[in-house]
Amino acid sequence: MWSCYRKMDLRWSLVLCALAQVTCCGARSVPLQPLSFPNPLPRGCNDSDVLFFSGLALKHINADQQDGYVLGLNRVHDAWEHIQGSRGSLFYLTLDVLETSCHVLSRKDWTDCGGRPLYESIYGQCKAAFYVNKSQRILLLLAYNCTLRPVSRRKLLCPDCPFPSTTDFSDDGILKAATETLAKYNNESASKQYSLDKVTRVSRQWVSGPAYYVEYLIRESPCNKSQASSCPLQPSASAPVGFCHGSLIESLFKKYISVTCNIFKSQVQTPGSENSPAEHNPPHLPGGTPPPKENTAPSSSPAERKPRGSIQHLPAVDHEKPEDSQDKDQEIFPVQLDLTTNPLGGHLDISSIFIGPQKEQLVVLPFPKAPRSAECPGPARETSSLVLPP
Repeated sequence: MWSCYRKMDLRWSLVLCALAQVTCCGARSVPLQPLSFPNPLPRGCNDSDVLFFSGLALKHINADQQDGYVLGLNRVHDAWEHIQGSRGSLFYLTLDVLETSCHVLSRKDWTDCGGRPLYESIYGQCKAAFYVNKSQRILLLLAYNCTLRPVSRRKLLCPDCPFPSTTDFSDDGILKAATETLAKYNNESASKQYSLDKVTRVSRQWVSGPAYYVEYLIRESPCNKSQASSCPLQPSASAPVGFCHGSLIESLFKKYISVTCNIFKSQVQTPGSENSPAEHNPPHLPGGTPPPKENTAPSSSPAERKPRGSIQHLPAVDHEKPEDSQDKDQEIFPVQLDLTTNPLGGHLDISSIFIGPQKEQLVVLPFPKAPRSAECPGPARETSSLVLPP
């Protein structure tokens, strides 16, 4: 009998202690612990789902840009998955990338863009935090940062290859190449005429004379071909409608001009068109499972519509780093992406992408730097060591 009473007294004592703690603390909720889930796990860089999410993350990075060229995935360099129970997973991805020949304003998928010759390659690395919640059908790029460099001409050992030039028109041949190649395109056009908007890339070479290779954006002229001689200039505020590659090679007796232009497709789709979202069949996840829909919830504040990262352009690495450098790789490609500065982790509020009043948070950690999976880096599309970050 006494043993029963003693057990009951002990239980009431525990209840009273708990009530006292709540009263003492003003009934405040206990904050979530940063490390409430296991640490991230390394993933294989050639896993089908890792490749799927990496390609989608790069698609979102390209869609975030208004200037420059579409980046293509060369290989997955490193991958980590932080499983967070019913909230899904947060992937920490390191991607080795190559610039393609498509301008970002074309809004082409990187898989539909051509590559560049090795001598004019721009390569680099992106770090991305990509959120996946299959039950809620959410795929979301949270943040990214990229660093790009041109291939090292000293290591390339190709003195006769075209070499990059500035696009500030300090060389009269640049503007001449752009205007004469565009004139050729306008002459061959059935009706519409175009004007030069912006030169985006130039390279030079000596063949039998000076040779210029130019890439530039164009705007549509308000006049047709028959009105070209008296056509007023298009306002500079008009948006670019196409992208051209042109070359001008001059010799002592002849001039060689070539040009190809890609006119951008309209971003406004009409119902029933071939690219209508209603008829679009997205790729399936590994195993034939339909993927979650990409998050399309409207932003709740202007701050949420800002770019989620940046792309940094650095000069070529033409000098070897000292052998005793303590941070050799990071100095070559200084790509940083930390969603928290707390080494023990923190929380990221993602309530705005869910429907309902409940508060949703992700556990975030500094970008993993521990030894990666033995299956990383994955196989590369372009295998030259000149375009593979260390």
